[in-house]
Amino acid sequence: MSLESTVKFHYAKTSNFNPTSRCTSTEPLIGTDYIAAMGMTMARAPMGYSAFMGKVGISENDAARAVSLLTEYALTICDRVAALRKLDSDIKPAVMQTLATYAYLDYCRSAASVKPCDCCHGEGFIDAEVFSTKSYTPFPAKEVVKASVRMGVEGFIPSSYEKRRQVQEVVRVLCKRCLGKGVVSTACRDCNGRGRAVMKAETERQGVPVMGDCKRCCGRGYERIPSTDAHNAVCGITDAISLDTWKKSAKPFYDQLIGKLEIEESWANTALNKVTS
Repeated sequence: MSLESTVKFHYAKTSNFNPTSRCTSTEPLIGTDYIAAMGMTMARAPMGYSAFMGKVGISENDAARAVSLLTEYALTICDRVAALRKLDSDIKPAVMQTLATYAYLDYCRSAASVKPCDCCHGEGFIDAEVFSTKSYTPFPAKEVVKASVRMGVEGFIPSSYEKRRQVQEVVRVLCKRCLGKGVVSTACRDCNGRGRAVMKAETERQGVPVMGDCKRCCGRGYERIPSTDAHNAVCGITDAISLDTWKKSAKPFYDQLIGKLEIEESWANTALNKVTS
């Protein structure tokens, strides 16, 4: 049994806590066994199990617990990085929590995720300057127009007496990027989340469509959270880490936190397989 198989037990459609019917099932485990297996997995690999449950949206408490456990892990290894070791003791926990939060958000991102629209900042509408033509007929000319129309003057054009002017206005228009939704998909624009795209050079050379890993997303299918966002969040706490220091030493540490979550999820999956095998 894998971690992906545990999701359906949290959204059961029947009172039977089992994936198959009891009369035809060859599965030796029953509902209480699955509950015990999940509990044992949570005890053996708490970070990986909580991170996965938070990623699939089952529990916000598990997501908060995963961030808390990752923060504790970051505090134990942050002294290996000189830039982080020099931080004050009262600032270091806040910095580690910020890095752990962004690492978890990057870990949870997929091709089905969405992010706030950068164009309208999540509002769905933008302010645009437009020019419109305003026209009016002066009061003295109105009497002339009325009299000319009443007498049926030949070749008379009422609009020739109108005064026109260009007016600049600021109006709220629909955002063209998100179409008013306020969010946009994080899926890669080249492969549309599949991770594979048509290789144009090989396709032209061979004359048939040739598929390969998408070069824009490196086969992931989605765009990751820019590491500079995490750096900007850290700069809101302390200015001790410059951008150059971030790229040289702190960013590898940040990537290590993301990899730690993936490793812990793999350990949790292995632990669940051992318990249910």
